[in-house]
Amino acid sequence: MSEKSAVITGKATPRGRFPHFKRAGDFIFVSGTSSRRPDNSFEGVEVDAMGVTNLDIRAQTRAVIQNIADILKHAGAGLSDLVDAQVFLVNMNDFGGFNEVWGEFFDYDGPTRTTVAVHQLPHPHLLIEIRATAYKPLSVE
Repeated sequence: MSEKSAVITGKATPRGRFPHFKRAGDFIFVSGTSSRRPDNSFEGVEVDAMGVTNLDIRAQTRAVIQNIADILKHAGAGLSDLVDAQVFLVNMNDFGGFNEVWGEFFDYDGPTRTTVAVHQLPHPHLLIEIRATAYKPLSVE
């Protein structure tokens, strides 16, 4: 079985000793992914001069899915190769906005999905994190 792991240059560095993805044969496992940018700022977060914070679940969801797409591209796959996703929301009140954006990317033929509420994520500005599994057969050369 062919195995490959990678921390991808140009993406936000993982906040621990783990890869962005790991390929095990024909499966690609994507680590929990957030809306964090390479400069450690977050998509979908605005903080004004007084410290008032506005968090946007739609913007964060789009950024997470785009980050997963970038990771999959590096692994030789794409969003159409996703077979399963596990979604972690800090607040189930964000489910509607998240689900709306999910529908921009996927339909009933997309990946299976489980969505759960969690107490918190690794940064207080994060509303969502997604881990995913893709199936992309290795090319025979």
